[in-house]
Amino acid sequence: MVLNINNKQHSVNAGPDESLLMVLRNHLDLTGSKYGCGEGACGACTVLIDGKATRSCITPASSMEGKEITTIEGLEKNGELHPVQTAFLNADVFQCAYCAPGMIMSAVSLLQKNSNPSDQDIVSAMQGNICRCGTYPRIIKAIQEASTV
Repeated sequence: MVLNINNKQHSVNAGPDESLLMVLRNHLDLTGSKYGCGEGACGACTVLIDGKATRSCITPASSMEGKEITTIEGLEKNGELHPVQTAFLNADVFQCAYCAPGMIMSAVSLLQKNSNPSDQDIVSAMQGNICRCGTYPRIIKAIQEASTV
C-alpha cells in the first residue's frame, strides 16, 4: 500500500489487519505516536487524518490509502515547531510526556476547526486524551495560548 504521511509518499508492505499505529512505528520508524490502551480510549496514538484527530491504534492502515496522514513528526516546518508545540513547552505541560503527542495532535485538530475555543470547547475536544500526570489545567492554558498565535 502507499500512504501519504507528513506530505511524503511511503510504500509499505503491511498486513491487511495491521493498525496505522503499528505501520507508523514498526515499518516507518515514526515513533512519536504512542501505544497506550490499544482500544482508542486514551488518545496517546492520535494522528490527523485529513485534518481530523484519529486514534491510529484502532484504524486499519489499509483504509488510509488516498488520505493525508499527519503525525507529530510532521508538525514542525522549516525548523520551526508548530504553535501548539511551542505553547505546550511555554505552559510547562510536560511531566512524563507520554500523552503529549496525542494531546498536541488533538489540539491542532481543534484549532483548525475553531481558532478561538472557549475553555469548554477545549475540554470537549480533548475528551478521550488521558494525561496520567494530571496536567489538564496547563494543557488548557497551552491551547488557549496557541489560539492567540
